[in-house]
Amino acid sequence: MSNVLENLKPASVFKYFEEISNIPRGSGNEKEISDYLVTFAKKHDLEVIQDEALNVIIKKKGTTGYENAPTVIIQGHMDMVCEKNSDTIHDFEKDPIKLRIEEDMIYATDTTLGADDGIAVAYGLALLASDDIPHPPLEILITTSEETGMDGAIALDPKNIKGRLLINIDSEEEGFLLVSCAGGMRARQILPIVWETTNKETHAYHISIRGLRGGHSGGEIDKGRGNSNKLIGRFLNDLLNTFPYVMNKISGGSKNNAIPREADAVILIDPNHTSILEEKINEWNNIFKNELRISDPEVYIGYEKVENNFEKVFSKETTQKAVESLVLIPNGIQSMSMEIEGLVESSTNLGVVTTTNEEVTFESAIRSSVKSLKHNISNQSKLVADVLGCKFIGDADYPEWAYNPDSKLRPTFVDVYEKLYGKKPEVTAIHAGLECGLFKEKINDLDMISVGPNMFDVHTPDEHLSISSTERTWDYLLAVLKEIK
Repeated sequence: MSNVLENLKPASVFKYFEEISNIPRGSGNEKEISDYLVTFAKKHDLEVIQDEALNVIIKKKGTTGYENAPTVIIQGHMDMVCEKNSDTIHDFEKDPIKLRIEEDMIYATDTTLGADDGIAVAYGLALLASDDIPHPPLEILITTSEETGMDGAIALDPKNIKGRLLINIDSEEEGFLLVSCAGGMRARQILPIVWETTNKETHAYHISIRGLRGGHSGGEIDKGRGNSNKLIGRFLNDLLNTFPYVMNKISGGSKNNAIPREADAVILIDPNHTSILEEKINEWNNIFKNELRISDPEVYIGYEKVENNFEKVFSKETTQKAVESLVLIPNGIQSMSMEIEGLVESSTNLGVVTTTNEEVTFESAIRSSVKSLKHNISNQSKLVADVLGCKFIGDADYPEWAYNPDSKLRPTFVDVYEKLYGKKPEVTAIHAGLECGLFKEKINDLDMISVGPNMFDVHTPDEHLSISSTERTWDYLLAVLKEIK
């Protein structure tokens, strides 16, 4: 086991963060990390519940003087988004995350770091292992598959939870107290493929989009960053309006809650159109460089001739419908909040495009803090699917978390922050989805807040976590717990 973080403070927090970084824990692959948490609880003689969804709840009594204090739930999720560049060799099913330190930041090596939400797990374990931290009775709730549909939170049995004060540690900006978040759902448009025999006289080209920054489809959707699936769709549509071609494959992105950074297509063209293809590549490189010069200055569209050894290709109609889907499926910000300046109210992200032998699937993550607007985007997406003769599936629906004007937890967090730093924290909402809305549906009298240390470029291989912010947020959390008697 590596010891890259052994000299960092708080020592116990970074010890556990490094331990869990050695355990593969992509969404849907959580058995090992869930069992690790159970083993940890038993080793420390703590009550533990592991449910069928592999959620883990570990309970610890209050310390001296806090025996009768209200129970506090410390909550996060054990899964992480597994993102890497196409040329990175890393198996998220078995390889540990390779940690490295650069000044005040912890990075992985060419993959996502998993600080979202491994830092919540590390905070929780450090609290449970401590014998010198004053705290009320604790329930450390670590859920599964948050990143792919909040399946763990959906499956949670509220009978296993006693606490009515919940501290969600799944925020990414220190000094901000999150008190509301968007709800969301998944939308999938499925295009059946009609295959035809390949014309061996055609030339095959691999078209690629590279150089985009990507990011969290909630937290970074307002940054103007390019979506590789939409960009390649624009190029392919213009090309289709210039000369006919057929396609063998289209793909892009790997997680619907990450703005896709890469996209690929294989097209087969008449050899007489090669020079036009080259001209179009240059033209669209200039277009993308101009449009994204601030947000994604490294963007480029590439092409490479490949061997035409394909036995079959999309029919002309399937090719056209695939391209039209890329262009027409809604993407990006759909509405801004009129109540909170600068807050995205509704958005959708065409995050994943995949090709199988039977179909092309276009998968989007829809978010909104207004339920009716969320379903309006879904309805628009369904209409696009209907027009193009595609199947539409809308699922993984989770509710928004509404602001609670009568919260007792919020004033405690504000007061403690003022005492520590001499200024008020910013109380705000977030466009990204949190599990809090689901918990509120299950436990109506739950009082919640969300906090976290500074982390950057989450859901991308550039994800990094501030060491000093992690320490300050830990101190802040302990100070709050000390106040809850």
